Amino acid sequence: MTPAPDDSSPTNMLSTADVLAPETRAKVSELRQTEAPAYRLAALDPDFMLGDSTRGIRFQLEYMKAEEGLKAAHIRSTIVVFGSARVHEDAPGNRGRWYKEARTFGYIASRRGGAMNEIGDGRFNVIATGGGPGIMEAANRGASEAGAPTIGFNITLPHEQYPNPYTTPSLTYRFHYFAMRKMHLAMHAAALVIFPGGFGTFDELFEIITLRQTGKMSFCPIVLMDKAYWTKVINFEALVEEGFIRREDLNLFDFAETAEDCWEILERKGLTAPAE
Repeated sequence: MTPAPDDSSPTNMLSTADVLAPETRAKVSELRQTEAPAYRLAALDPDFMLGDSTRGIRFQLEYMKAEEGLKAAHIRSTIVVFGSARVHEDAPGNRGRWYKEARTFGYIASRRGGAMNEIGDGRFNVIATGGGPGIMEAANRGASEAGAPTIGFNITLPHEQYPNPYTTPSLTYRFHYFAMRKMHLAMHAAALVIFPGGFGTFDELFEIITLRQTGKMSFCPIVLMDKAYWTKVINFEALVEEGFIRREDLNLFDFAETAEDCWEILERKGLTAPAE
């Protein structure tokens, strides 16, 4: 009797012929039906797996793959750093300064926050970014220079999105769905640090602020880097005056000017750094 195929091993699913008795294999090879797409195993049929009816499954897979990777790396919490992809190290003025501060923050947060832990309760406050260039690169770079693992949650886009060289390869993920990417950024976040940026940065900032405002996230201190920039591009006081947010909603976030200031605020807000 031919044993049932073991679907726990992907190699056992690769070829129909491999699981057939020799006499059956010869007959199957002559059948034109076995060449039709309908005869493919569902999990190995790219046309089916990338079709409309399996969108929910693909969404679930994007959740599961990154979640399993973080668990395997013993990552318990993250500090998420957002900011523009259009900032670079040698830029003049504020842009160069923002890159430097993001790099410094990635370093000190990794050294002081528990990301270096290799035993015990796991790694805490691991720097996580969107994985791309600019501010994301700077934060991942600082963490890498500290000798800590650092996460990149990339997404497939036509412009300005490719993995920066400082994310840990085994923690460098790529998503198709923005919603699932943002879910992973929020799920393990113990703190959020937002540097100046554009539409994407605003989207991610307000996603987290809304979760905090509505009580969907019970604890996640938020720090906006460079008060002058943020109060220029967003009139928070006008939102209060119009009654669209409450005065106390302004306490959902703080402003900082330097990486050291930012770290002090996070500690004051209750961010813990478990010892090794």
